[in-house]
Amino acid sequence: MRIGVLTGGGDCPGLNAVIRAVVRKGVSVYGHEFVGFRDGWRGPLEGDTMPLDIQAVRGILPRGGTILGSSRTNPIKIQGGVDRIKENLVATGVDALIAIGGEDTLGVAKQLYDRSVNVVGVPKTIDNDLSGTDYTFGFDTAVNIAMEAIDRLHTTAESHHRALICEVMGRHAGWIALHAGMAGGANVILIPEKPFDIDRVCEYVESRFRTRYSPIIVVAEGAHPIEGQMELQAGELDAFGHVRLGGIGEVLAKEIEKRTGKEARTTVLGHIQRGGTPTAYDRVLATRFGLQAIDAAHEGDYGKMVALRGTEIVRVGLDEATAELKTVPPSRYSEAEVFFG
Repeated sequence: MRIGVLTGGGDCPGLNAVIRAVVRKGVSVYGHEFVGFRDGWRGPLEGDTMPLDIQAVRGILPRGGTILGSSRTNPIKIQGGVDRIKENLVATGVDALIAIGGEDTLGVAKQLYDRSVNVVGVPKTIDNDLSGTDYTFGFDTAVNIAMEAIDRLHTTAESHHRALICEVMGRHAGWIALHAGMAGGANVILIPEKPFDIDRVCEYVESRFRTRYSPIIVVAEGAHPIEGQMELQAGELDAFGHVRLGGIGEVLAKEIEKRTGKEARTTVLGHIQRGGTPTAYDRVLATRFGLQAIDAAHEGDYGKMVALRGTEIVRVGLDEATAELKTVPPSRYSEAEVFFG
């Protein structure tokens, strides 16, 4: 077989580990041939390819990002986009496609499978918000990067007696904020799943200062206040209709200063969470996903996504994998609330 591989959406540590595992096993065990599509769905849409053999994947295991490049191109929104992809797959002799991505990338993969394209999905997102899998690779690395930043913020906050706010990624799901905040000993964690009460946040801030320690607030970029409490600006939309977020930390800092009289500063981690070398956990999980993905493609088990359930890698339908976002349940958030203030 000739199998195409692409990485779509936001980059994250571990993508190269998947590519390496797919190619190494696909070539050495099954004798398949591979072609890489550049920049997510733009590659098959425009027929933009690169060689993908064992030599091409040597040395990439510890590298962050993706050697294939990525983009947020949405072929479903482009007139005739699906037909162009099907034509280019035929023209490049590709029998099957392994799509590595998150909610949006796998949503496109599902629609292509419904239109008779042979697709296998691999879950990738630092947000850990895909419902079909217990964990996605990239999440552990992002959490560790955020945790280290929070550890560093503690010392400077106490030196200057400031409230420090750490804004992390998380559009609709607060998993990074929750895990990094708990691991880093944050005094308040704000997530998209639960609108926050700014008055209550300020009470936590003042309570922390009374203990002669400085508060650390971890806020997911998609967190928002109870309706009517604060005004937030809406951003522009991307190709998948998502608002480009960022800025809640700065808004929060100004509000805290105004209400408490305490100095507040914001650190926005942004794309730092996506970059750099993956943790050992993410390298192993990504490698296992890649090995299982090429097995599924070899067996012709298309329309599936490889997923982690407990400690086992299983296959779930792309429809199940993309049906809904996996968000932080109230029970998990209540565990963190014990340490607020």
